[in-house]
Amino acid sequence: MSLIGYARVSTAEQDLALQLDALHAAGATRTFEDRGVSGARTERPGLNAALSFLREGDILVVWKLDRLGRSMTHLLQTVADLEDRGVGFRSLTENIDTTTPTGRLVFHIFGALGQFERDLIRERTNAGLTAAAARGRKGGRPMAATPERVARARHLIATGLTVREAAARVKVGKSALYAALRNGEPKNDTNR
Repeated sequence: MSLIGYARVSTAEQDLALQLDALHAAGATRTFEDRGVSGARTERPGLNAALSFLREGDILVVWKLDRLGRSMTHLLQTVADLEDRGVGFRSLTENIDTTTPTGRLVFHIFGALGQFERDLIRERTNAGLTAAAARGRKGGRPMAATPERVARARHLIATGLTVREAAARVKVGKSALYAALRNGEPKNDTNR
């Protein structure tokens, strides 16, 4: 069993010393770093290297939870992936250790809270859409391939333009125009 550390700072001007000292004091035998990498970025070379390096029985250690995850969902997924591989997780600041029953409980409570938050967001979104529909408003993008634009495009194509050129002239995505021409009716423009 090895303790493998991961440290990250968002800007190049920030210093990793605090995190590295804490990870070293916790017993990390090797530490991976990301400097000047926002937690919101999906591509974090140091984290990817740490995750690749970890073996069954190892423990990934971070100074604080927000150093690992972009969001609660990402954090939960990363720790679940570690768990599936037989790798533990420890956050020093929050005193969470998934190699202990209490640590797993706390982390699963975080997971339940994250799911609860997602459910609330979904519920509020659906309620908002229902309220908007009751007022006669419809969600989604406005239709770009209107009957007028499709008719203009048909005319331009008849005069020798390609569908791509006609789509550009009438400001409709080529895929939407192809679909409207094929079906004889306008379609929503998703390639704008």
